[in-house]
Amino acid sequence: MDLGLKGRRALVMGASKGLGRAVAEALAREGAALVISGRDQASLDAACEALRGLGAASAAGIVADVAEGAQMDALAAGAAAAMGGVDILVQNHGGPPPGPALEVTEEALATWFQRIVLSPVRVANAVLPGMRERGWGRIINVGSSGMVQPLPNMVLSNTLRAALMGWMKTLSAEVAGQGVTCNIVAPGAIRTDRSLETAGGMAKRTGRTVEEVIAERSKTIPAGRYGTPDEYGPLVAFLCSDHAAYITGSILRADGGMVRGW
Repeated sequence: MDLGLKGRRALVMGASKGLGRAVAEALAREGAALVISGRDQASLDAACEALRGLGAASAAGIVADVAEGAQMDALAAGAAAAMGGVDILVQNHGGPPPGPALEVTEEALATWFQRIVLSPVRVANAVLPGMRERGWGRIINVGSSGMVQPLPNMVLSNTLRAALMGWMKTLSAEVAGQGVTCNIVAPGAIRTDRSLETAGGMAKRTGRTVEEVIAERSKTIPAGRYGTPDEYGPLVAFLCSDHAAYITGSILRADGGMVRGW
């Protein structure tokens, strides 16, 4: 299916690897122009070369850390300057460390509030005026299944992603009539560096191998396995297309059936 994204201008945050990279690759295959962000210029340069090889109309990387508000401002401005505007914003960032609710600190909440909530909101606020003026825009957040069914021992992620979800839902109603959609694509267990790192921590604590930990967790997933980034990126690309113009204010899950509710 041709998604009609050729020439659309996309800013994908945190796209040098993992799910952000998978989204950027899916958009590149559709011929979109891309600006991607990350914390390492060499990794961004390598990713951009690969994205151009996949068919991206253009690809540029901007170093930006979600912990720094000023860098988020520079990212939004730099992306708009590089492409002449931003039609698609994909909000993605690394997840917080695990931990129980009884041990969460105000300092950790404040630190990760900046990264998970304030930075995505800041970038969105910068690109929204252009989207509304043109009457077309897509804002998609790379969320978590914990937004729907809180994950054990993940209090920071459960708490702060829920805050961002509330903002996204509120925003979606305010801009739907102006051609701008806002959605969340919530991954479950996807085989990325992040999930392998988490499994590695569990393996170390329990004296098992990483693959044993993954196999054990896979038993709780109806699909019986972890997903792959290539099963996630195309779903986001579809939501960026005109085919999905009537989908907004929604959470779509790619979790192999892990969340038990609808």
